[in-house]
Amino acid sequence: MEKMFCYQCQENAGNKGCQKIGVCGKKPETANLQDVLVYSLKGIAYLVNQAKKNNMDIKDANLFTLESLFMTITNANFDDDRFVDTINESVKLRNDIKAKLESNNIDFDNSLDIINFEAGTKEELYKKSESDLIGVLATKDEDKRSLRELVTYGLKGLAAYYVHASNLDKNNEEIFEFVNRALASLIDDSLSVDDLVSLTLETGKFGVDTMALLDEANTSKYGNPEITKVNIGVRNNPAILISGHDLNDLEMLLEQTKGTGVDVYTHSEMLPAHYYPAFKKYDNFVGNYGNAWWKQREEFKTFNGPILFTTNCIVPPTDDLIRQRIFTTGSAGFPNCKHIIEKDGKKDFSEIIKLAKELDSPTEIETGEIVGGFAHAQVFALADKVIEAVKSGAIKKFFVMAGCDGRMKSRDYYTQFANELPKDTVILTAGCAKYRYNKLNLGDIGGIPRVLDAGQCNDSYSLAVIALKLKEVFELEDVNELPIAYNIAWYEQKAVIVLLALLYLGVKNIHLGPTLPAFLSPNVANVLVENFGIQGITNVEEDLKIFLG
Repeated sequence: MEKMFCYQCQENAGNKGCQKIGVCGKKPETANLQDVLVYSLKGIAYLVNQAKKNNMDIKDANLFTLESLFMTITNANFDDDRFVDTINESVKLRNDIKAKLESNNIDFDNSLDIINFEAGTKEELYKKSESDLIGVLATKDEDKRSLRELVTYGLKGLAAYYVHASNLDKNNEEIFEFVNRALASLIDDSLSVDDLVSLTLETGKFGVDTMALLDEANTSKYGNPEITKVNIGVRNNPAILISGHDLNDLEMLLEQTKGTGVDVYTHSEMLPAHYYPAFKKYDNFVGNYGNAWWKQREEFKTFNGPILFTTNCIVPPTDDLIRQRIFTTGSAGFPNCKHIIEKDGKKDFSEIIKLAKELDSPTEIETGEIVGGFAHAQVFALADKVIEAVKSGAIKKFFVMAGCDGRMKSRDYYTQFANELPKDTVILTAGCAKYRYNKLNLGDIGGIPRVLDAGQCNDSYSLAVIALKLKEVFELEDVNELPIAYNIAWYEQKAVIVLLALLYLGVKNIHLGPTLPAFLSPNVANVLVENFGIQGITNVEEDLKIFLG
């Protein structure tokens, strides 16, 4: 097997790219199969786009494409067999689309490798991945490669959010159309750097649309998030730990555990589920166990019960006993872990529940409560109080500290930054970055907590809506005139689409850390700096001087 090349996440080796094995634990074989899958999806998009140009709609591939992109995000799926099956399914789907185009006399370039490579065994697809046409380095021009990858990673993040919305029966044909057009554009060598910059911002526009769709899906079914105190201790009952982002999976699990004597706890990005009114009726929905995703190896040991991954982020388990307690569903997957598939819109979690009853209850690792639920509807309900605090000077500035957490020691910066912020500032957060400071005792300002947690990373949409509402209330011309600073931590591709969404909305002077993305070439980085004021972080003392002026 040839070595891999992957630099889609913040923790890639040396901030240059993983070339032997992924820092995430991904093996070269898995990385290269993911490259083959993305390559195949671009071929499908090319054909769908040709059909669209000829006024022929082909919808067969839409959701398949998004679900497949979701599988390739960092820490979601490590199962080579699943990738082989998905690649072969994509080839069959592609060939069906080709046949439809041919039967409708629609011309397309039938000589392209991207629409002709064959399905195969695992070994044959490993060999296929060695082609110079496949993978990040297939684009030789550094700046075009940088922009193509920026769009690709934005599309992966968009896909993750879209799939969650679709699972709740919310769909949008314009988003489908854009994804196919964007993927097809990534194999169009006639596009200039300027064309790709425009495509990057358009990706941000559809990122906003997708996050709005997911927000509508979640709130229309589960209600608007409300201020909620979440227990971080445990009870003496058998229990299941659920991780990831999919609220539909959580609802099915809660329905199936109701009245069984089995408790359900959230982990990492599933914490904000507690803020939705619909889930409060379940008396076995106990609280949140642990911290951000990267601490799962130690926290899964003490949890004792089974763990259900609904999406990323999986840290490859090194303990076989823990692996036997891990279940996956949806986009997630790991070799030798039981995968729960959907049948007729339902998932059967009875095996997980049975196992929970056979295992010990969780070992308590902390006690107390954390407060969240400050999505846009809840903040608007407090609008008079917030606006008065700003006008009176009680709140001098808001700091958007959304995004991801990760393993790097340098991320201690965000805990220190939150601690050192003046007492007249408020943190707006979403995503697992909050675990760096959501258990600190930062107090409140006139009853307004100094950490306002909107929810999961997709709820960064709420933070944008809040900013736009404040712009309207204060009758400002530009969102950048607000007393809001952006100090965002990133890790993977959902953070990329959040960043692109903010850029599309016109937000400038975003600080991004703990490092700038390795996939930004010097010239592309300069474009972002010159046009949007994006910059990296330095140290807390110096950055506070910049932010506070």
